Formats: sequence, C-alpha cells, structure tokens
Amino acid sequence: MNRGSVSGEPTLFELEGERHPAPGGGCGGTGLPGVAGLDWNALYDELNARGVALTPPLLSREQCEELAGAFDRPGLFRSSVVMRRHGFGRGTYRYFAHAGTPDLVRALREELYPGLAWMANQWAPLLGERTFPPVLDELLAECAAQGQLRPTPLLLRYGPGDYATLHQDVYGELVFPLQIAFMLNEPDTDFTGGESVFVERRPRAQSRAVVVRPRLGQGVIFPVRHRPVRGDGGVRRCAVQHGTGEVLSGRRNVLGVIFHNAR
Repeated sequence: MNRGSVSGEPTLFELEGERHPAPGGGCGGTGLPGVAGLDWNALYDELNARGVALTPPLLSREQCEELAGAFDRPGLFRSSVVMRRHGFGRGTYRYFAHAGTPDLVRALREELYPGLAWMANQWAPLLGERTFPPVLDELLAECAAQGQLRPTPLLLRYGPGDYATLHQDVYGELVFPLQIAFMLNEPDTDFTGGESVFVERRPRAQSRAVVVRPRLGQGVIFPVRHRPVRGDGGVRRCAVQHGTGEVLSGRRNVLGVIFHNAR
C-alpha cells in the first residue's frame, strides 16, 4: 500500500504511474534475517518523500559492537583518512581491504544491493539515466572493467568535537546512485550530537536540509549524488550532499556501505 509523503503531497510513484514490482528480501542466511523482511515499497516511498529512508534495525547490538571494534584492527583496512588533514571535518575513517572485509559487511552489501538496485532502476527513466544489474557481482564486474577495483565499505569514528563537512561519495566514473550508513552506537546513550545531515540543492529554489537520528543498528538509505524531485515543469535532478553534525560527547561509529568500487 502506498503511504504517500510525510507532507501530504503525492510521492513520485503517485505522480509517475506504475512501477515494477519490488524484489523479495535477501536470503537471510548470514545472520541478517531483517534484510529478508524489508518492505522495499515502503522504503522507496519514504525515500521519495523525505530524500532519505530509515530501515528498521538490521544489526543486533552484538553485531554493532563487533563492527565498531574492528576499527582498532588496522590490518583489516586498505587506507585510513584523518579528516582534518584534508579539510573534510574532524574524525577518522578507514576503508576495508578486500581480504579484511568482515563477512557481515560482505553480506550486507550483497543482500541489500538487489533492493537498492530496484529503487535506482525506478529512478533511471525519471532522470534519463542507465539502469543497473540485479546482483552486486555484475556491478563489481563493470567497476573492474573501468579500473575501479578498490572496495569502498568503510568505518567512521567520531569523538567529541568531530564532524563531517558536506560531501558526496563518488570514487570514479561508474557510480551506483544509492548508499546506506549503519549506526553502530545508541544516540543519547553512547554519544550526543552527531546528527546525520542531508542537504538538497534544488534547481531554482533554496536548499533543503534533512536531519535524521538513526538508532542502534538502523540503516539510512540516501542518494550518492542526486535524486528526482517533482517541480514546475516536471521532474528535475536535485543534487544531494551529506555530512555529520558535531559530536558533543561520547563516541559515534558508523558503517558506510557503498556499492560501486573506487578507482
């Protein structure tokens, strides 16, 4: 059932007509039963209405703690970035190496991809863009053919005073349009502040900010570069950037799952 937008305005689905059937969930055989039960139609409606979509908690506290603890095992990563050195804000993030990527991260990337590819392919005709293959291995094969061989899943860690400036995670010519970030701590218990911030730069209009506060184990689905938005004269491409508000106390850990590889 179509839920409509939070503002009471019609969603893109209502404006554009029928969409292709949503896929079923992932196989659920890797400790991720929540993925198999995801309502992709509802998430797609929320993404169109708000610009972002929050999943139910897909990771347990134990899984979140395991992933957050991986940050302190440098042998798992291909590179680390101290954000202040590059003008990206304050905090540190680390990209997993191929051999170091935990099975849980691989499972999230593989099992979430089909549903996100379905979403991206609903957007493709609205934006005049290409569609994407139904399974992750086919996307990664395309990345490899274009010289994008480095894995992009990453862990981010923020402490008091840390934040991330607005940015986009592009990494090469081949860009999958959606990504998902998982909160690995409990807001207001493990840390304060640190809200997830998204800014839409709408054509011929002032920018729009969206602020969300995912709970432990929840994922936030959001655009990598842009999304379609209905405006005067039809659907327009709306650029989107994301960042993180200042962490006031405690420690904030996030798993970022990006589906295209980096050059």
